[in-house]
Amino acid sequence: QVQLVESGGGLVQPGGSLRLSCAASGIIFSGYTMGWYRQAPGKQRDLVARITSSGSTNYADSVKGRFTISRDNAKNTVTLEMNSLKPEDTAVYYCIAQVLPTTYWGQGTQVTVSS
Repeated sequence: QVQLVESGGGLVQPGGSLRLSCAASGIIFSGYTMGWYRQAPGKQRDLVARITSSGSTNYADSVKGRFTISRDNAKNTVTLEMNSLKPEDTAVYYCIAQVLPTTYWGQGTQVTVSS
């Protein structure tokens, strides 16, 4: 049974930082592309960042230079470091594990950026 468990969400002021983590089980983690999507109220779910099994990364334009994705294959975890947070970063953030055509999703963690 595949499980992706996110943690680290919460409330932060504009300009602040948060670290999201996703712990994976039930998959051969090192072989999967891992990533983060987010969904704000009334909007579609969009890719935030992704890291392949070989370590290549790509980011949404809106987070480039502010967010960093990394993975630890020994611990089966993927982390999203979020800096210089803006109110428009407010959303539910979802961890994914992907080997096409299959994508597994976590349950999501809320990130709220507000003063």
